[in-house]
Amino acid sequence: MTGISAIGTYTPRFRITAEEFSDAWGQFQASGVNQKAVAAADEDALTMAYEAATRTLEVGDVDPESIDWLGFGTSRPPVAEEDLTARLGAMIALESETSRHVFTSSTRAGTRALWAGMDAVQAGAERALIVAADAPRGEPDDAIDHAAGAGAAAFVLECDGPARIVDRAEYARAFPGTRFRESGSETIDELGVTQYDRRAFTETIGGAIDGLKETWSPSAAAIQAPDGKLPYRSSGPVGVETDDIRAATTVHDLGDLGAASVPISVAKALENGYETILAVSHGSGAGADAFVIENPSGVPTTLDLGGETPLSYAAYLRQRGVVTSGPPSGGGAYVSVPAWQRSIPQRYRREAGRCPECGSLEFPPEGACRSCNFLGEYDPVQLPREGTIEAVTTISQGGAPPEFAEQQAQSGDYAAAIVAFEVSGERVCLPAMGTDADPSTLEVGDRVETTIRRIYTQEGVTRYGFKIRPLETA
Repeated sequence: MTGISAIGTYTPRFRITAEEFSDAWGQFQASGVNQKAVAAADEDALTMAYEAATRTLEVGDVDPESIDWLGFGTSRPPVAEEDLTARLGAMIALESETSRHVFTSSTRAGTRALWAGMDAVQAGAERALIVAADAPRGEPDDAIDHAAGAGAAAFVLECDGPARIVDRAEYARAFPGTRFRESGSETIDELGVTQYDRRAFTETIGGAIDGLKETWSPSAAAIQAPDGKLPYRSSGPVGVETDDIRAATTVHDLGDLGAASVPISVAKALENGYETILAVSHGSGAGADAFVIENPSGVPTTLDLGGETPLSYAAYLRQRGVVTSGPPSGGGAYVSVPAWQRSIPQRYRREAGRCPECGSLEFPPEGACRSCNFLGEYDPVQLPREGTIEAVTTISQGGAPPEFAEQQAQSGDYAAAIVAFEVSGERVCLPAMGTDADPSTLEVGDRVETTIRRIYTQEGVTRYGFKIRPLETA
């Protein structure tokens, strides 16, 4: 039987309240949402997936090399066409031979990945890693955008994991126009026919529940939550009490998490020790997946649902790039995509090299050894995620190089630092950009850790790489 052996979540640090929207628009259209999580300018579904996956592997003490199946679900990938599991696998150091699968085009994508991961484990995969991440977006004045949050969750699946998935079913029936995003559009749309939308939601969810092999009495219900009221309207078709839904829901404080909505709610229910959990996703179009999870003994879980940085509505628009201009024309350092690709181990995983002749540590691991002039292959050494700031400065408006100007316009001042990483008594110093903190608070001697974020975009290709943040932020 397939079970969950580890689970973790990630939500960005930014929060914006319903009151901020009301002050800006004179109304707030996201029913039942008190505040929501907001992705930073250098975050997207891929970087949030990395965060959740890394935390899950750590809490479960799982070696990335033991993962032989990866599934990634999101309704809003950062690029319309690209196999993002190649980048995600490189970020978390999966083997190149690991089977990888992308699920998208629906808020059901996260549970579609979970479903396929179960099939993979039952077919012989030792461990599967399922990651769901999303950051929906609508037009500034509509209910979709008022509700749209951001977050990610990841699961490790294996045979006989402590949280057992004991039943599952799916259901689909055509309900066009309930929620859709046209080709080339950045924002989600809907026809806004209230009764039609509710019927699509409740019928498909009810159909998936009816397909379960047994009748279950869950202690918590993780239901897809495009707003803070619709999940409760499904309590009748689902056959659960509103308190069961409230036990798992995250929409009131995080907003609509899209494809990550149900996975994050499942993580919350597991963290809180509920023994029987019903999980039901919904994707417009319309279809639903239903799962029943039994959790008799608990499962390693790391839950990150807090956000300590409030946003004004103007700052919210700035982070999303709504009120900023695009990148400047010309200028800026140019790094070709092939050159960037060759440096991925250094940019994602801080991979240095040990000289086989004299033992010196080199970064990057190329060229002649600075100690003995050896020319040849270095032995790979991964630098730790934690380091110490040796020097730091703040880059303010107008000071950013052209390739970073667009991000600086969205996120404001940022830190540029020299960070020392120590391996077996040796120190290697690397340059790094700061994130997740006011740059004025970073000082020499501060301990920091690395994460992966967007660096900049050139030629339509986004470069990702490590940045630093204070340890207490992580």
